[in-house]
Amino acid sequence: MRDFCYTPGQADRFHPRRKSYMVEIAETICIPESELHWTFVRAGGPGGQNVNKVASRAVLRWNVAGSPSLPDEVKARLVSSQRRRINQFGELILSSQRFRDQGRNVADCLEKLRTLIQRAAVPPKPRKPTRPTAGSREARLREKRWRSKRKEQRRPPADD
Repeated sequence: MRDFCYTPGQADRFHPRRKSYMVEIAETICIPESELHWTFVRAGGPGGQNVNKVASRAVLRWNVAGSPSLPDEVKARLVSSQRRRINQFGELILSSQRFRDQGRNVADCLEKLRTLIQRAAVPPKPRKPTRPTAGSREARLREKRWRSKRKEQRRPPADD
């Protein structure tokens, strides 16, 4: 059976109960369906009488720590940038209730996941150490002298 790779714009054809699919993050990163765990709960917000009957809010749980799909450096950047979304078991928890139907909320969760991982996949630019300019050093020393004189004027005169 051929794996299905979810890419943006396929929300209408995507369904979480399909036999086999993979979430394509980049050309080198694909997450298999077996690593993603979905739960659906009732969402708040608009929906009329339907809101009390249908579980349209999609909650995605993905074990980042135990995932072999991500390279270690990307995994480390993702964990450090998304600390508040990762629970004590190493699961990244994303949810979506933007839309009234479950399928579009699932696609929205996958799009959020895709965006987070794409940001983590870009290595940060190394900082180039710079030295202060001569003008800034001079200005700093001038400011220090001025502040020193100002504080000196606050003291009572010395009795000699």
